[in-house]
Amino acid sequence: MESGDLAWLMVATALVMLMVPGVGLFYAGMVRKKNAVNMISLSFAALFLASLQWFLVGYSLAFSESIAGIVGDLNMAGLLNVEMGDYAFVIFQLMFAAVTLAILTSAMAERVKFFSFLLFGFLWVTLVYSPLAHWVWGNGWLAKLGALDFAGGTVVHISSGFSALALTLVIGKRIGFGEHDIEAHNVPMTLLGAALLWFGWFGFNAGSALAADEIAANALIVTNLAASAGAFSWTLISSYHGRPGSLGIVSGAVAGLVAITPAAGFVTPASAVIIGFVAGVLCYYAMVFRVKRKIDESLDAWAIHGIGGLWGAVATGIFASVNAEGLLLGNYWQFVAQLIGAFSAIVYAFVVTYIIAKVVDVVIGLRVSEEEEYVGLDISQHGEVAYS
Repeated sequence: MESGDLAWLMVATALVMLMVPGVGLFYAGMVRKKNAVNMISLSFAALFLASLQWFLVGYSLAFSESIAGIVGDLNMAGLLNVEMGDYAFVIFQLMFAAVTLAILTSAMAERVKFFSFLLFGFLWVTLVYSPLAHWVWGNGWLAKLGALDFAGGTVVHISSGFSALALTLVIGKRIGFGEHDIEAHNVPMTLLGAALLWFGWFGFNAGSALAADEIAANALIVTNLAASAGAFSWTLISSYHGRPGSLGIVSGAVAGLVAITPAAGFVTPASAVIIGFVAGVLCYYAMVFRVKRKIDESLDAWAIHGIGGLWGAVATGIFASVNAEGLLLGNYWQFVAQLIGAFSAIVYAFVVTYIIAKVVDVVIGLRVSEEEEYVGLDISQHGEVAYS
């Protein structure tokens, strides 16, 4: 890589890394205060866990020589046979894996053993994330099919969102869920986390151009516009149904960011506004559906990342007009390829996550005891409190 491109990729890597504690703060503010430390700790654990997994086998499974288009071989395990010139790409992709695992902790809020998460997380990045990354970005079968995913709508958001739903079905509801309100204990903390996510997303999407060029600039502006449109549409809907709460505003922004992620290098600013606006609407009603069905996917990774990622993947096939042509330009196959890619990722992530969770639950147990859940995971898992 030329020095300017390399410098931008390293800066983008740092921006994406900042999203990991951003997720932790975003989630921690929405749980009860007795679980705030635990939620932030899960995100930091996702960072160190994914880092070690990526070094040992993850990068090789995602980006080495393909085995039947499904997964890479182990030729680059331990970063053997990886040239130093590729290290910037290695760590950039690592941060994507870490963020994805951090997003998935939504389904674990307030009721999962910390060490069970470590085992589950290592297995999940190995068996779910790495193969999906290979399918799309490692010259796997979806790449050969022609499916587009500029920065992770399928690999990151569909996988984490629908995996969160599967995990929720295994671990069950929190004690008292549906019987009394479980309110956010620190809304400003969540708003700060959302601000870090929006900021880091510029590296997430624009960095995926892997160059400091016009595609990166396009990704930068469409990312901001989609986030703004998502926040606006969620604000309108929530105002219609009551009052525009700040949690709803930032949730809409994240929905817009999620939806534009697969399309960031392929659509115009005008298309980005449409994609973001629709994402705010779809994700809002997905959240309403979850609540009505009394599914305790605690912090809405499924509603925002899963459904937002699905819409973004489909929207890429509709609106692509930059370095690709979508349905509106007469390319019907691109739309079909996006549907195949999105729904195959949904099925794979959901089924494999469900199996991993069941195995971990049988071997060491996923949930804390009822007494530990009542006391709170900050004390029972870490021996700490967020507020004295």
